[in-house]
Amino acid sequence: MNTNYKSNNNVVYSCKYHVVWCPKYRRKVLVGEVETRLKKLIQDICGELQAELIELELMPDHVHLLVEVDPQFGIHKLIKAIKGRSSRIIRKEFPSLTTKLPTLWTNSYFVSTVGGAPIAVIKQYIESQKTSQRR
Repeated sequence: MNTNYKSNNNVVYSCKYHVVWCPKYRRKVLVGEVETRLKKLIQDICGELQAELIELELMPDHVHLLVEVDPQFGIHKLIKAIKGRSSRIIRKEFPSLTTKLPTLWTNSYFVSTVGGAPIAVIKQYIESQKTSQRR
């Protein structure tokens, strides 16, 4: 397995997440100019917060994001920033959305860690540490 690790002052990490979230009422509003603008906003916000945007795909009624985030910053802070800022800007730039939706996004989202070794391999590695240290 070839994993590229990142580091900050005191943590070496590889924390990749698959995140999915939807517009309020799962309305199909992420199309055309809204889609284009939202992609740019998400790229900009990830860049500002030093999160590596690995993949981004917008469907008319949901967003898929694959991103690597410093664990000390946290995925929850990144998603809160993306959803909050993008909602405010998109609704300001596209006033027609304000009549369809009280807010752009639902409060919830799906997140799952991705990559790395299977649990069994990691478990075996940890278990073998005690015996390898004795040698």
